[in-house]
Amino acid sequence: MIVDLHTHSTASDGTTPPDVLVREAREAGLSVLALTDHDTSVGWAAAADALPSGLALVRGAEISCVHDGISLHLLAYLYDPDEPALAATLQDMRDSRRARAERMARMLEADGTGVTWERVQELAGGTVGRPHLAQALIELGHVADIRGAFVPEWIGTRGRYWVPKRDLDVLDAIRLVAAAGGVTVFAHPAASSRGRIVDEEVIAQMAEAGLHGLEVDHYDHEPEVRDALRGLAADLGLLVTGSSDFHGDNKPVELAENTTAVEMYERLVSAATGLEVLAA
Repeated sequence: MIVDLHTHSTASDGTTPPDVLVREAREAGLSVLALTDHDTSVGWAAAADALPSGLALVRGAEISCVHDGISLHLLAYLYDPDEPALAATLQDMRDSRRARAERMARMLEADGTGVTWERVQELAGGTVGRPHLAQALIELGHVADIRGAFVPEWIGTRGRYWVPKRDLDVLDAIRLVAAAGGVTVFAHPAASSRGRIVDEEVIAQMAEAGLHGLEVDHYDHEPEVRDALRGLAADLGLLVTGSSDFHGDNKPVELAENTTAVEMYERLVSAATGLEVLAA
């Protein structure tokens, strides 16, 4: 039983449509796939409709959060998407993300780069974000790849064309997901290459707020970091997960590059009351 609990589709910043993603997951030998697009559940229906025999689908999302000025991501699984408080919050975040992307696109357009908001929307197809602005810059030959766009000269954090976005405090996010019957895992908690990371005291606060686990096995974590995170998870009574964080062609990782132990997966699922795991 092979379990990958963190993937993205074209519903956010991946390049693989949800229906294709579930088929590719089964072809890759996966038994369980979690679809966790950014702040949205819009890809769930297409993935469920195309679910192949032998693959179980965990419906989830990766929620953009912040704590004390530090950006972090929370994986939310099996929550009720119609729970009013969480649904309203996620809609506000999507609206903010869209408004931010439009402002950045207009800035790029005003400087004569050739980027247009209309083209960025076409590239997104779903929840729009910075990766779609990066795709527009690649298309126009300004940068070679997405990493080349995420620099100060372009759309990197606090860069020339960067605009801040609205994020949810992570402790509030954990409580909102729990109230919607979902379970939460802190995504790539020690990915220092992405920017500042929170310390163990904050993770302990997250555990007290109801966090269920830490995503330990991730391509952004070196072996010694993984060992330290396993120890921290044991100290705090948290589950340990692993996943690919698959984005299709947008990142050099493959499905099932990292996986979650069956026991951990089963314990995570058993704690959820919002939705059930889907199987064909």
